[in-house]
Amino acid sequence: MIPTPAAALYRHFPNKYALFAECAAVTADRLVTALDEVPPGAGPGDVLGAVTRVTVAHRAAGGVYRWEARYLNREDRRHLRARFGYVVGRVDEAVQRAYPLPGERLRAVAALGAIGSITMHHTSIAQRRAEELLLASALRVAATDPAAVRGSVRPVELPAPPVPRTRSAEILAAAVPLFARDGFASVTNGQIAQAVGLAPSALYRHYSGKVDILAAACLQAAALLARGVDQCLREVSGPHDAVVALAATHVAYSFEYTALNSVAEAEIAGLPADLRRPVALAQREHIAVWEQQLRLARPELDPRQARVLVHAGFGVAVEAGRRLRWRDTPDHREAVTALVMGALGL
Repeated sequence: MIPTPAAALYRHFPNKYALFAECAAVTADRLVTALDEVPPGAGPGDVLGAVTRVTVAHRAAGGVYRWEARYLNREDRRHLRARFGYVVGRVDEAVQRAYPLPGERLRAVAALGAIGSITMHHTSIAQRRAEELLLASALRVAATDPAAVRGSVRPVELPAPPVPRTRSAEILAAAVPLFARDGFASVTNGQIAQAVGLAPSALYRHYSGKVDILAAACLQAAALLARGVDQCLREVSGPHDAVVALAATHVAYSFEYTALNSVAEAEIAGLPADLRRPVALAQREHIAVWEQQLRLARPELDPRQARVLVHAGFGVAVEAGRRLRWRDTPDHREAVTALVMGALGL
């Protein structure tokens, strides 16, 4: 790509927001165009195959809509929702025809979550192989009965987060829901300070800047999840049970700590390198546990394939949880766990 002087951008976009809005919309438009070429009445393989090819081909830009759409204005959000609503509708029609089960659009959005997960990590894998893995994963999700594991998954009790007993902990606890709701870039020091009854200048006694609060949130998320994983693997009897336990723990964490998980997933890229390094290391160690257990359960997978499928499982948990509006009930946890297991191929 030829570098473009900043001034030249204004010949095409009036401002940075216009460029961002175009980037957010381009994946949705490409998906709609691809699905318009799929005949009505086509099966899940054809419909999800079209989605997979577009998503993998435009992997680098595809994550913008998933986490950054909250920065769009109301009209652009409405347009984006309509486009993705069409995509979800086409997928749901195909899924319901092939596998008629109750649960409005849950399997459709979960299958799309498996495919869209490729935009959220940097695992190096050939495009064709990525398409094959993700399409197979999404088709398994589409065919999964969300009630399949009802009553068979041991309830997960995660370690409780530390009670905020210091001013630093209070600031962190107040900042996380603000970051999750409005986005890190939109939240001001003044808003955080107001939430804990401080003057904005008083924040600097506890954190050197807003970005340090974000780093603390990401590290807290990693620590809570690591403790949950250590706990869940203590009583497993084999790799299949280990993966089930990991899936159930991840789902429980996603429901219990929705805001914290959202912030850690969406905002890590905004951390400077020195603050991002320990968070990225913790995330890699977490993925390594999953990868090891999944490869023991599915020996035919190589490390990259296993990693892609682990992220597909995470994508299923995010999108299915959103579809259920993160209403935390035993049935919802079990349904999402079943869909995650479908994505992993177990």
